[in-house]
Amino acid sequence: MMRRMNIKEIFNRIRETGSPLKRQLLMIGLLSKILDEQDKDIPTIIGGCALSYYSREVYFTADIDLAYADREALDKVLKDIGFFKKGRYWLSEDLKMAIEVPASTLAGEDSPVEIVELGEELRCRIIGIEDLIIDRLNACKHWKSQIDCEMAELLTMRYQKELDWAYLEKKATLPENDTLQELKKIRNKR
Repeated sequence: MMRRMNIKEIFNRIRETGSPLKRQLLMIGLLSKILDEQDKDIPTIIGGCALSYYSREVYFTADIDLAYADREALDKVLKDIGFFKKGRYWLSEDLKMAIEVPASTLAGEDSPVEIVELGEELRCRIIGIEDLIIDRLNACKHWKSQIDCEMAELLTMRYQKELDWAYLEKKATLPENDTLQELKKIRNKR
């Protein structure tokens, strides 16, 4: 079990870290380590924080969105390390950090994820780039979000050689997404 001193040391490391994204990743690395030590699955970073990671901080969000099924376990850990619940967010005034858990799981069991090693046995899991692009394309098309249109294009162009295009196109054709035309439009720009 993580000792209180280790948690305090990681909190100090978070406070001393200049990059907002790195601070967020360290926090989720800490949560993941505690949950893993309890033989629980680790959460997956989704939404704006994942976008910040893949865009190399071109995009920034003040909160951390997670996908996690065992809310009871996560709530207990957050409370134990000093967060408090306000509305749908868990907050730490000390660290000036907000965490929300808007999803229980990622869509599809075959969803790829990225594991980020943070040192000192800390790691966090982030939604795969392809699923993040689909998420942004959905927001672009269905919510008419211009920033999400731009972010989908930025990610597609930045990672075009690394993307699993077959997976992307398969996900884009699903009825709940219906974003294949938007994906093809972006792909044809390169």
